[in-house]
Amino acid sequence: MTKKVLTILAVVALWAGVSALSGPAQAQTQNPSTITTARSCAETPAPGFAACKALVRTDAGARSFAPAAPAGLSPANLKSAYKLGAGGAGLTVAIVDAQDDPKAESDLAVYRSTFGLPACTTANGCFKKVNQNGAASPLPAGNTGWAEEISLDLDMVSAICPSCHILLVEATTASINNLGTAVNTAVRLGAVAVSNSYGGAEFSTETSADSFYNHPGVAITVSSGDSGFGVEYPAASRFVTAVGGTHLTAGGGTRGWTETAWSGAGSGCSRFEAKPTWQHDTGCARRTVADVSAVADPATGVAVYDTYNVGGWLVFGGTSVAAPVIAGVYALAGRPAAGSNPASLAYSHTGSLFDVTSGSNGSCGGSYLCTAKAGYDGPTGLGTPNGTGAF
Repeated sequence: MTKKVLTILAVVALWAGVSALSGPAQAQTQNPSTITTARSCAETPAPGFAACKALVRTDAGARSFAPAAPAGLSPANLKSAYKLGAGGAGLTVAIVDAQDDPKAESDLAVYRSTFGLPACTTANGCFKKVNQNGAASPLPAGNTGWAEEISLDLDMVSAICPSCHILLVEATTASINNLGTAVNTAVRLGAVAVSNSYGGAEFSTETSADSFYNHPGVAITVSSGDSGFGVEYPAASRFVTAVGGTHLTAGGGTRGWTETAWSGAGSGCSRFEAKPTWQHDTGCARRTVADVSAVADPATGVAVYDTYNVGGWLVFGGTSVAAPVIAGVYALAGRPAAGSNPASLAYSHTGSLFDVTSGSNGSCGGSYLCTAKAGYDGPTGLGTPNGTGAF
């Protein structure tokens, strides 16, 4: 058993016997220096491959926000923070990840029942798992790290859009070609939004892979990265909604929640992708990352249930949280118009976003590319959801 798994199991042992958290979270009061995390996937994938963007908390302080409850933000917390209501009934949100999580459906059932969400199963037609070509078998080999990512993604879509159907498409490997094939399959099978919580370094021929993500009328969300200032692919693609990250805490103002830019969120100016017509920032001649954002800081992370080679309730951060959250918001807003590019919608509906105006993810001479400010900035894009009007 790996050192990472042993550490996680030790933390999870402290959380046994927990029950649902139904009300607003209490503000986190931990000293950030005590927070430790592990990457679910390799930090630096090989050229042509991607790594998942999930960060799992491993510190013993990652316990409950309230007594006898799973640690981390709950569906009710996320709905409250982003002013989200009902919607999405019967619409499908797809999750694209690599390799297999054999416990995906059973773990999803625990998460949803714990938080009072309706069952989403193969039997009732809500949940479906397929390989990258759309078949129920054979499925890829199981992988502990990607299984953590899968559980995180399934739980976040459930939290935001509990009436949505969920399609899990598992790529054979984490190559961009296989993951991209899985995206094509997700769209072919009817998804209105496709969440992609993975990325790797930009490469000179990346625009040749953009066809995987060019699906008018379907919202394609992609994590911006977890290594701070810098751009990853496929977040750089001009056909996707690149999702940055924030630090989200309860309390403050009339909203009742406060957000700042998360220091780990990816952002910046693409080296290779042309600027979309709806982006008008002047400090980058090409595609700028990100477009919008949501919670991603592990210090204010979310509750996730995963038992494939780990122990149960975990707390996750990373822009892997933010991408499926935004995919769920797109579905809440309804099916995108045929032929549209949903990534452009937020740019003409900025009044339906919470503008994040403080925090930074690195050093760029004080530029908006790495420093949050009023209006558009790299780490948080145009801001976080204030209802569904921007989606």
